[in-house]
Amino acid sequence: MTDEPAKISPAEAAGRAMVARTSFDKEAVWLPVLAVNHWNAGEMAITGKTFTDCVIEGPAVMAVMNGTTFDGCNMGAAANPRNLLLKPLGDKIVGAIGMADCRFVRCRFAQVAFTGDDALLAELESGITAGNSAMEQTGGDAA
Repeated sequence: MTDEPAKISPAEAAGRAMVARTSFDKEAVWLPVLAVNHWNAGEMAITGKTFTDCVIEGPAVMAVMNGTTFDGCNMGAAANPRNLLLKPLGDKIVGAIGMADCRFVRCRFAQVAFTGDDALLAELESGITAGNSAMEQTGGDAA
């Protein structure tokens, strides 16, 4: 008798395929599903992905880790952009989706908050505030 290979469900196959991808282009990415698929694969952070012209959807809190960059992104709608930023009170961040060495190019974030160290939060705050000011000056809707 021979051993048959274990069969995986279509959902598990799709999850494995998502984890294996290194780039996402012009698509909606539901961040909680992306995270769970990585966790199921034994990866506690999402690493080395490039997202171009995507909508990154929550609800989620993204822990922005080393090497992650945002180029020309709309970080989200908030009357006060600081509401998108969450400061950790302890020495570790728990319950957030870690993103390391990822690149976001012209993406739009919906219902995503961001956390990280003090320097990162200050940089994000400056970028979000500047982006909103530029949108207001050109007649765009920043809120």
